[in-house]
Amino acid sequence: MKTALLLSGGMDSLSIAWWKRPDVAITIDYGQLASSAERAASTAVCRELSIEHHIVAIDCRSLGSGDMAGSTANEHAPASDWWPYRNQMLLTFAAMKAIQLGIDRLLIGTVRSDGKHADGTPGFVQTISSLVAMQEGGLVIEAPAIEMSTEELVRHAQVPSSFLAWAHSCHKANVACGDCRGCNKYFEVLHELGDLA
Repeated sequence: MKTALLLSGGMDSLSIAWWKRPDVAITIDYGQLASSAERAASTAVCRELSIEHHIVAIDCRSLGSGDMAGSTANEHAPASDWWPYRNQMLLTFAAMKAIQLGIDRLLIGTVRSDGKHADGTPGFVQTISSLVAMQEGGLVIEAPAIEMSTEELVRHAQVPSSFLAWAHSCHKANVACGDCRGCNKYFEVLHELGDLA
């Protein structure tokens, strides 16, 4: 069975890469403001772990909303960093690439706190996996850390602090702004890890 990981370069997907050591990693540059830093972090992770890395670039900036797109948040946005149907979009693009590469299983870095949004719940992962599996290739999507917090994932995967330092979590820029939800999560997790950081 050949496994791929949707790798954003953030703490969660980076920890999954360390833990699961997939055959392939797929990074999607969809026009998000931090795309260059996410690509650099993902490339460094794959180089360190000898994971075959593919970057898919599709400019979806005109569809974005809020912090990640550098635009006014959509009226339906539950948070400032919301991009409509983002996880569904990313999984579709990653699945398209995965099928080209002969992948059987696609891993995603969804963790328990992502359940605040519909597309971060176990029900969403199960539904999109069923949808993708019924189509060409029978690809299965899994979220191995969906019941864990990011801190629990890092500890469970035994990710070294030197490796974790490569993560880029900022939603607004290629250099951490220190003020968005992604940066705040990064700093909170480092604080929770304490002795590991």
